[in-house]
Amino acid sequence: MFLGIDTSNYTTSAALYDNGEVFQCKRVLSVKQGERGLRQSDAVFQHTVNMPNIIKELCKDKEISLEGIGVSIKPRWIEGSYMPCFLVGESTAQAISSFTGAPLFKTSHQTGHILAALYSAKKLDLIEKPFIAFHISGGTTEAVLVKPDKENIISAEIIGESTDLNAGQAIDRTGVLLGMKFPCGAELEELAQGSSAEFKIKPSVKDCNCSLSGVENKVKAMLENGENPCDIAKFAIDYINVNLEKMTLALLERHGSMPVLFAGGVSSNKTIRNNFENKFNAYFAEPQFSCDNAAGLAVYAYLKSL
Repeated sequence: MFLGIDTSNYTTSAALYDNGEVFQCKRVLSVKQGERGLRQSDAVFQHTVNMPNIIKELCKDKEISLEGIGVSIKPRWIEGSYMPCFLVGESTAQAISSFTGAPLFKTSHQTGHILAALYSAKKLDLIEKPFIAFHISGGTTEAVLVKPDKENIISAEIIGESTDLNAGQAIDRTGVLLGMKFPCGAELEELAQGSSAEFKIKPSVKDCNCSLSGVENKVKAMLENGENPCDIAKFAIDYINVNLEKMTLALLERHGSMPVLFAGGVSSNKTIRNNFENKFNAYFAEPQFSCDNAAGLAVYAYLKSL
């Protein structure tokens, strides 16, 4: 049995991987109405309060025999990548490892997202060959070239990204402007389903990078003009969808045909998922494995133990 722990800027989560099955518990961090995120000090405090209850809930009615622990200690596995909120997960994992003797394996939040998506899509075999993975969330809008890595299971090289606003930020800022509670993805998607509006959106993509800042300006203008909230919601999602599609075409042209995987909270959006499954045969995690979670860290511990 393998334990995964993740303390991102949005969610406290822990998961167990046991004989191919994942059990997970998580709690979304609380954000005050009207605000668009959390200060790191607030995130650290909430993780510290949440973690004991998350672990207790995860282990309830289970006979625990740990063979390894996986934990995210930074956003990406690159030099200079750092957020204080991950210290809560790292210290918790280190304490459990010291007490139980189970080996501790440290990796990045992004690696956890990719492995959770592969597990959910039943495509863990992709770790044996190169593929393109999109990590699309509030903190990241990146396309990475994933390759097998003997030491770290996979390596991820950024080959495309947003040059300004992240996709999750665009969605959350739109939702907050519409009076929604942060994070806004699920509520915005539900609202957008009430719209039949069609938009002519010109993607803002240069080389393999996109710019998403235009969506916020357009949303503000639509609000000032009194346009229907469901049309505004649909526009924001369509804008992101069109830009990601253009990015994908550019990436496949540059790097050649290879599998495409989507991870991160924004990839749970049905409009985006349906478009990319139909046009690119892309692989997606189920929603519970798309958003921030520790499932991929538990899988990472399992793979490191092989």
